[in-house]
Amino acid sequence: MLRMLRDGEQMTQREKLRLVSLLSVPAMLGQLSTIVMQYIDAMMVGHLGASASASIGLVSTTTWLFSGLAASFGAGFSVLVAQRIGAKRNMEACHIIHRAVVFCLIFAAVVALVCVSIHHVLPVWLGGQGNVVTQARSYFLTWALALPLMLLFHLACSMLRASGNMATPMVINILMCVLDVGLNSLFIPLWGVMGAALATASAGAICAAIALVYLVRLKHALGRVPSAPPSDTHRVAKKSNGIVRQALHIGFPMAVEHVVFCLAQIVCTIIVAPLGTVAVAANAIGITVESLCYMPGYGIGEAATTLIGQSIGAHRSDLVRSFSIHTMAVGMVAMTLLGIVMYVFAPELMQFMSIDADVQRVGTEALRIEAYAEPMYAASIVAYGIFVGAGDTIVPCVINLSTIWLVRIPLAWWLASTMGLKGVWLAMCIELCVRGTIFIIRLKMNERKPQKQNIPNHSTTLPET
Repeated sequence: MLRMLRDGEQMTQREKLRLVSLLSVPAMLGQLSTIVMQYIDAMMVGHLGASASASIGLVSTTTWLFSGLAASFGAGFSVLVAQRIGAKRNMEACHIIHRAVVFCLIFAAVVALVCVSIHHVLPVWLGGQGNVVTQARSYFLTWALALPLMLLFHLACSMLRASGNMATPMVINILMCVLDVGLNSLFIPLWGVMGAALATASAGAICAAIALVYLVRLKHALGRVPSAPPSDTHRVAKKSNGIVRQALHIGFPMAVEHVVFCLAQIVCTIIVAPLGTVAVAANAIGITVESLCYMPGYGIGEAATTLIGQSIGAHRSDLVRSFSIHTMAVGMVAMTLLGIVMYVFAPELMQFMSIDADVQRVGTEALRIEAYAEPMYAASIVAYGIFVGAGDTIVPCVINLSTIWLVRIPLAWWLASTMGLKGVWLAMCIELCVRGTIFIIRLKMNERKPQKQNIPNHSTTLPET
């Protein structure tokens, strides 16, 4: 069906919805496997006690900060791959893949060195105390050493999704979950919190190797076309020299957004830390539990990025609008239903994740507040994926940063002093609703025409794989 899109064939509403489903379902299952892995990690560590959960929760926002830096630039390359494939510019897609791997590995190695250099003092900076600091140090160091391989894994899966192959990343993510469960059962009893990091790192390294093999196969599939004359090959290679610049143009705003967003999350962690070990543990576990709800949103957002990117590459403005509407509607319905499930079963979910009764009680209250935000959270996630597919990242990044810094942080700081952790989560709920509303307004105001992309006229055909 993606070939119909690239070849300019007309698609019925049923075919469009089917294509959205075919791309979204594997992406959601891949996200689900990642969430399940986080659940299992949190559950197994949670059974070590509140201090173990708090040690991971203390540095979790920092791990998101550094891993998201290289991932943001990787997303810029993936958008270019989707647009080139949509335009049948497969030779250029091969050059983009090559440059993406080299750039992201170098960048990830630099980030990993920074993380290793600060691992000893980071938990202290974040307000950790006693045994929580010691465990957080070992966890963060192990995570930092594995960062380049983990980012290579995510980049390879992102490139495969950009080509329309959602099934392979789904299978690899499920395999990673299975490996993580098995290694957790071996490593956590031996090394506690550090064992959880070692299990995730080992599973990630294995899956990174597998994903890289499939990425090489994708590159060969894209290149399985009649050889271009030397002059054409030179021209395409010369044009591809600007690929990093184009990827940075798309990815840099996302990287800045991610940094500032994660700094806001770190500020939230600092706001929560004085509330005590129970609050820190309940906050960390609550974030993991809530990820079950936004899993469909991110899966559908990934599908939206691929569909919009390839539609723009194929100059199909009719499909850009249709896929925007369809993906947005599907995402909001899915996350609303899961929000209802989370509200009803919040006590059971917290009991499953922690043996501490106080952590269960405080976490349940937080989750039930957050359930009200899920529909508008879905709107912001899917709309963001739509804009990324179009290469439009600056304004969406400004929206995200404005709401979290102007709404969430001030409200959380004000409400935490009187309501405790409930106040922090109420601030989060309000901010997500504001953010989702702004994204919907912008999407409707645009009724967007696809942006003109710098895609040369050399045309090749993607072989069947």
